[in-house]
Amino acid sequence: MGDILGYRHKFGVITPSTNTVVQPEYDDMRPVGVSNHIGRMHIPDEPVNSDADFDELIRRIDIAIEEAIDRVMTCHPDHLILGISAESIWGGGRDAADKIAERVRSRAGDVPFTQAADALPAALNAYGVKERVSFVTPYYPIAEKHIVTFAEQSGYTPVRMKHLQRPGPVVIGHTPLADLRAAVHEVNGDDVEAIIQFGANLPMGRLAAQLENELGKPVICVNTATYWHALRSAGLPDQKRGFGRLLAEH
Repeated sequence: MGDILGYRHKFGVITPSTNTVVQPEYDDMRPVGVSNHIGRMHIPDEPVNSDADFDELIRRIDIAIEEAIDRVMTCHPDHLILGISAESIWGGGRDAADKIAERVRSRAGDVPFTQAADALPAALNAYGVKERVSFVTPYYPIAEKHIVTFAEQSGYTPVRMKHLQRPGPVVIGHTPLADLRAAVHEVNGDDVEAIIQFGANLPMGRLAAQLENELGKPVICVNTATYWHALRSAGLPDQKRGFGRLLAEH
């Protein structure tokens, strides 16, 4: 007999201990018979006031991955998801993502794995986006070179970026929705085909769907794209309204 609640699929999700958005947003998108199980990467909630501070934050997240994988694997998930987007592309775009995937395989074996670096290009392709995209992040400007490398390696041209420079990992999840809305409008324009939100602790899932309707173009929340990609990779076709066309139609 299989898992009673996760009788269709069990996702193991690794995300920073400071993240308060991934778990509830993934649970809101979870189909019946699918369960999400969180493995926390322990990091301190220390102030982030500069590029150097943010780079140190990513370093601490990076060294905590393996232990988080080990913890969540004890529940025997069918599929692993990396619930942090910066880590997926930090230090080399696709090369960085490939290295993360190899590290996961070294701990989890052949368990399927989904990360933002795979999900976002798949989401853009599903929408039919050809080239020009803008980004909104909670990061510091040091993130820009990593995002540009990732976008260009994926075949897209970054047009504009807005980095909200949030002063700590926990307060990313406190970012007012009005600030997120303003940031999306700031990077929008007739020269932009889609807007991508990086930063898995930004509470963007439902707001992105609203903005997509208002702007008439894809506004892609990284949590929505990542969970959608995991579902589809697992052969789960369930659709869900309230999180944009990606999850409702594709």
